[in-house]
Amino acid sequence: MKYWFKNTIIYSLNVDSFQDGNADGEGDFKGLRNRLEYLSAIGVHTLWLLPIFKTPFRDNGYDVADYYLIDRRLGDMGNFVDFLDIADEHGLRVIIDLPINHTSDQHPWFQEARKNPDSPYRNFYIWAKEKPEDAEEHIMFAGQQKSNWSYDEEAEAYYYHTFYDFQPDLNYSNPRVTQEIRQIMHYWLRLGVSGFRVDALSHIVREKGPVQFKDPFKIVRELAQFVEEVRNDGVLLGETDVAPDEYKNFFGEHGNGFQMLLNFYLAEYMFLAFAKQERAPLDYALGMLPDTGSFQQYATFLRNHDELDLERLSKSERNLVFKEFAPKENMQIFGRGARRRLAPMFNNDRRRLELAYSLLFSLPGSPVMRYGDEIGMGEDLSLEGRNSVRTVMQWSSHQNGGFSSASKKELAKPVLSKGKYSYKKVNVEAQYRDADSLLNWVIKLFRVRTRCMELGRGQFNILDTGHPAVFAHYCKLKDEVTVAVHNLGDKEAAVHLDMGEDKVHRLAEVFGDAIYEPGDDESIIKINAYGYRWFRARVENEKF
Repeated sequence: MKYWFKNTIIYSLNVDSFQDGNADGEGDFKGLRNRLEYLSAIGVHTLWLLPIFKTPFRDNGYDVADYYLIDRRLGDMGNFVDFLDIADEHGLRVIIDLPINHTSDQHPWFQEARKNPDSPYRNFYIWAKEKPEDAEEHIMFAGQQKSNWSYDEEAEAYYYHTFYDFQPDLNYSNPRVTQEIRQIMHYWLRLGVSGFRVDALSHIVREKGPVQFKDPFKIVRELAQFVEEVRNDGVLLGETDVAPDEYKNFFGEHGNGFQMLLNFYLAEYMFLAFAKQERAPLDYALGMLPDTGSFQQYATFLRNHDELDLERLSKSERNLVFKEFAPKENMQIFGRGARRRLAPMFNNDRRRLELAYSLLFSLPGSPVMRYGDEIGMGEDLSLEGRNSVRTVMQWSSHQNGGFSSASKKELAKPVLSKGKYSYKKVNVEAQYRDADSLLNWVIKLFRVRTRCMELGRGQFNILDTGHPAVFAHYCKLKDEVTVAVHNLGDKEAAVHLDMGEDKVHRLAEVFGDAIYEPGDDESIIKINAYGYRWFRARVENEKF
C-alpha cells in the first residue's frame, strides 16, 4: 500500500542502546532481532533506526565514515539482512536515519578532498581561502561550537560545517553529490528498507558561504522522485525544524516533495499548552500548519533522541516551559532546549503522562514514540549533553536491566541503576505483568489509534468547547468520525461540543481516562482534571 505512512505508529530507537545480542556491552542487530516480537506485540508498525553506518561515533553516529557499511559495533550486513527478514515476518517496516547534510571528517571523500585540490571530491565540500565575516551566523551548539568554519592544515583552506568541526557539510550545488546520495539510497532500498529519515534537511537546502541555489528545493523534489522510482511505497521523512509556512517547500508545491516531515513546531506548542494548562497554544499552532492533503503526512512527537527544542517560542514562553519541565540549569542545553525524558518532565504523574500521549496520538499525523517512553524511562543528567536521554533500554530487573549479560564496566552506554527510574523499578517485564501499568495502557492506546483510521487520513477540525483548558477536535473520513476531548487543566470540567447544524449518530466512547456515566445530553461532555475521552460516530450528512 503506497500511502501506508498516513496511518502508521513509528518507534524510534538506537540499535546500540536497545539489546545486546553477543554480550559485548553494546546493542546490535542480533539483539534487536530478538526483540522484534515485543515490538510487534505492543502494536508498533514502523521502526525508525538511528544511524547504523560506519562511524567514529563522535556524535551518536551522525558522523558517517562509510554509507555502505554497517558499523561494526552493531554487527555486519548479514546480521542486518537477517533483521530485515524477521521484521518483515512480523509486519514491521524499517526506515533508517540518513545523515547527508554532512559526513565525518574521516569519510574517504573528505580525506581525498583535503589532500588534493584537483580531486573531484574537493568540490563535494564547501571551502574558503579566508575565514568569512559571517563565520558564526549559524552556530547550532552554543557553548560547544565557536564557528561554522574551521581551518584544515592539509587543505590550506577553511571548510564549512553546520554542526561540529568533525562534520564537514556536503556541497549540494554540485550535482555529483546528489548523484552519490541517490546511489546510496538505491542500495539500501534494494536491501529492503522502506525509506529514510533525512537528517538536517532544512540545512541541506540552505545557502552556505559561496554555495548558492537557483532553486534550493530542487534536491528535495529530485530525491523524492528517485525514491518513488526505486520503490513505489518508499518514504522520505524529513527533519525540518522550520517556521510553519516553510513546510510547504519541503512537501512540494504540487505534493512532489517529501512524503513526511517531522512536526517540531507542534511539539513546542504542545509543551507550551501543557505548561499553561490552556488550549490556546494548540489552537494557534494547528491553525498555522499547512494541510498535508491525501498523499503526505506529518510525523508528530513529544520527545526524540535530541533535546526538546523550544527555539520557535518567545523568550517568555520558553522560560515558562523551562520553569515547568526543566527548572534546573543542568536540565537545559544550548539555551533553547530541555535534555530530559518525558516521564520525569511530568514528575512521573501518570495522569499527565496519559494526557500527553493521548493528545499526541489523537492529533493529525502519524505518531512517533521514542524507545523506553512506553514504560516511562527516566534520564541520566550526569551524562554529557544530549546523552542524558540515550541510556539503554530497561527490559527487566536482572543484571544491566536485561540489556546485556556483559559486566557493568563493559557497557558502552550506562543503564539507569539508581532512583525511582532505575531498571529495578521501571522495566518491561514488570509492567507486562501489571495490568494497570503504563506499558499496558500504551498498548491499548496503540490499538485504539490503529482502529481509528480517520485520525491519520481524515479531515481535521477543531471544536469550540467554550472552556480555556479543554481542547476538542474531530477527524472525518467518509462517514466515520473520531472526536477527541482533552482537559489540559487541573480541575474537572463539563463542556458543550458545538457541532453546528451537523448531526452524528450517537457518540460511542472508545477510550478514556475513566469510565464516565452517560448523561441525558450527549453534547455535554464531562471530563476529569487532566482527563481525555475519545468517541467514534457516523456522520448523518456531509456538513459535519
